[in-house]
Amino acid sequence: MTRVVGTNARRADGDDKVRGTAVYGMDHGETGTLQAKLLRSPVPAGRIRRLATERAAGLPGVRAIITAADVPDTTSGWILKDQPMFAREEIRYIGEPIAAVAADTLEQAEAAVAAIELEIDPLEAMTDMDAALAEGARLIHPAWESYPMLAPGPRSGNVAWESTLDRGDVDAAFAAAHLVVEDEFTTQRQHQSPIEPHAAVGRFEGGRYVVHSPAQFPFLVRDRLAEWLGVPASKVRVVVTTIGGGFGGKIDAMLEPFVCVLARKTGRAVRLVNTRAEELQTAGPRENARIRIRTAVSADGEILGQEADTLADNGAYSGEIVACAAVPGLVFGGTYRVPVARYRTQVVYTNTAPTAAFRGVNGPYAMFALEQHLDHIAAKLGMDRRELRLRNVVKAGEAIANGQVLDDAVFEEGFARVEEIAPWAGLAQPPAGPPTRLRGKGIGAVTWLTNPGPGGATVKINEDGTAGVICAGAEIGTGAVAVGLRQIVAEELGLTPDDVIILAADTDAGTYDGGAQGSRTLFSLGNAAVQASAKVREQLLEVAANLLEASVADLELADGHVQVIGSPGAKVALAAVAQTALYTAGPISATGRHITPPVQFDSGCLAGALFTGFATPTYHVHSAEVEVCPDTGKVTILRYVVAQDVGRAINPQQVEGQIHGGVLQGVGYALYEDLRVVDGVTVDHSLENYRLPTVFEAPPIDIALLDNPWPDGPYGAKGAAEPSLIPVAAVIASAVSDAIGKPIRNLPITPFDVLAALREESESPAKGTTR
Repeated sequence: MTRVVGTNARRADGDDKVRGTAVYGMDHGETGTLQAKLLRSPVPAGRIRRLATERAAGLPGVRAIITAADVPDTTSGWILKDQPMFAREEIRYIGEPIAAVAADTLEQAEAAVAAIELEIDPLEAMTDMDAALAEGARLIHPAWESYPMLAPGPRSGNVAWESTLDRGDVDAAFAAAHLVVEDEFTTQRQHQSPIEPHAAVGRFEGGRYVVHSPAQFPFLVRDRLAEWLGVPASKVRVVVTTIGGGFGGKIDAMLEPFVCVLARKTGRAVRLVNTRAEELQTAGPRENARIRIRTAVSADGEILGQEADTLADNGAYSGEIVACAAVPGLVFGGTYRVPVARYRTQVVYTNTAPTAAFRGVNGPYAMFALEQHLDHIAAKLGMDRRELRLRNVVKAGEAIANGQVLDDAVFEEGFARVEEIAPWAGLAQPPAGPPTRLRGKGIGAVTWLTNPGPGGATVKINEDGTAGVICAGAEIGTGAVAVGLRQIVAEELGLTPDDVIILAADTDAGTYDGGAQGSRTLFSLGNAAVQASAKVREQLLEVAANLLEASVADLELADGHVQVIGSPGAKVALAAVAQTALYTAGPISATGRHITPPVQFDSGCLAGALFTGFATPTYHVHSAEVEVCPDTGKVTILRYVVAQDVGRAINPQQVEGQIHGGVLQGVGYALYEDLRVVDGVTVDHSLENYRLPTVFEAPPIDIALLDNPWPDGPYGAKGAAEPSLIPVAAVIASAVSDAIGKPIRNLPITPFDVLAALREESESPAKGTTR
């Protein structure tokens, strides 16, 4: 039994956020701070013929202007280091930074940007993947072979990265199949659209760059800055402010290098904040993709083999999409048994804004394609869609396409829990007579991972008996740090969560941390904190044993005291123990660390894969019931059900909140959001025309948390925040397709698309061949 873990403890940051007193990155200010603005490229591809800043530099209030001439001639990146800080000679996307201005006021900075003289010779723009991959296409990065890489990977010309999974005799499986089904799907860009845009405040002091930023991965930001600025990483400090949302979009560096260089040049702090238009046009959305998938099945619906090709739009420079290029193949072959498989993902350079991580990187569109494809197979076989999935879903102890064995798979329980809540056969039918509404149902399942990045935490006992935790884990809003980590330390040390104080993330103070991404924060830091707390407990008991004249083995921590087991009256407060320790054993503190062991898989079947399997896998089953108006094409979600494996919920309320948020983001991806890029121009420039779902589009959501403790997780916990988004578009599309009797092969599913599908006389060109 646990006292604190598993309860709905309150967040430490809740009051400040509700009252509006939290200081976000865009709110951070320092005395004498200058305001900055970027000159961005107006064209998608070109060469800079002339760049003159003299007239702009003479305007009132202007303190500094910097260009590529003021920074080292180097490129940076996480995996593939292909991105310059400024466009130096060649421009590769609309919005690429060309110059930066610091002035006394924002209006003065904007006026100076407008006064910079810029002449560009246009180049042929490769603004979509087909153009970039066409034979003889202009290379977006002519020097692509010279770029440094963190890890080697297959690359060629406008293909920034390629990942493959090839296992078994796929051709033989297709030759022997009763049925071969083939489909093609396309998906759109989706923007993270946090309420707080990117922001940074930088200063230069003591020969070091200090940046305050709402960064999800402060150590990555630190290292990127060091690369661009040409200094050791120890010369850069990143302090994480309160984060106003990120969803993957604030993992990497963006505005931070500009404020650093301007701060050094002016000797003053410099602040730079994106406008909403800049955010939508330049701040790394989810990539658009095209998927071709083909499956061989037996007469009774058993999957015999599968192959798929995925094209993912990298934009002009490389971020997390390269790192996650293997994920589509893992999704295709990681939930349903696929004995032989051939998967390829190509990440393609285009002259568009770089794409980046968004909750469930590469996963939502892969699952969308797979689940619609399974529906097509079921239709060709005349089989119930749910039955087809149950017949093929992976069971505990079975291997997936990469050879990894999923020892703790709980899909059967997940399907059963969803069935209890919303029976598959229980779809409500519209009244008799002419149909005024069409109804349909969808269901799907997916395996996901807990990001395995490293982490560490230091736990100390303060002299008043409270505990302090020092780490570099960013609290992105999930509650992982603001409440979950506090609950774990409180459980270990016999305290309440209110007695545990977490220091704000700071690369100077905390040990290296892999960032708030991929649901890893509480899993990694929780494990490190358990380890550190165990060492702290030993120190407390040793000091208290002398005070109580008892054996260490007879002592326990409870309610802020060390007490003799079975004798509650024989106790001493932690404050007294901590104060005594100062002059006997020394201050009480300890550090823990964590890294997830490597996944065991068939290494011979993968190439170009940085994610080789599902670390600390989680299992998810979702279903949706929708209503479609045949006159307007409007889709209404009547009910949504989630069965989610979280290992063990440290704070069930926080987990359910994350599920609600993820489902709503998935609804946006399925039905509304489409960051439109036409000839390299981002059409959407505000939240008026970039359509986000609101509370009015939020469906009723039923949640079943699957208790499936992970032996190496803190108190059995696994990652929980990210996965709830991934299945949503897939199951909503299945439900809409069921309602209208036509396939869905593109996202988002707009009313216009629904009406067009309803008016089609024949099935679209997907192919199914029976042998």
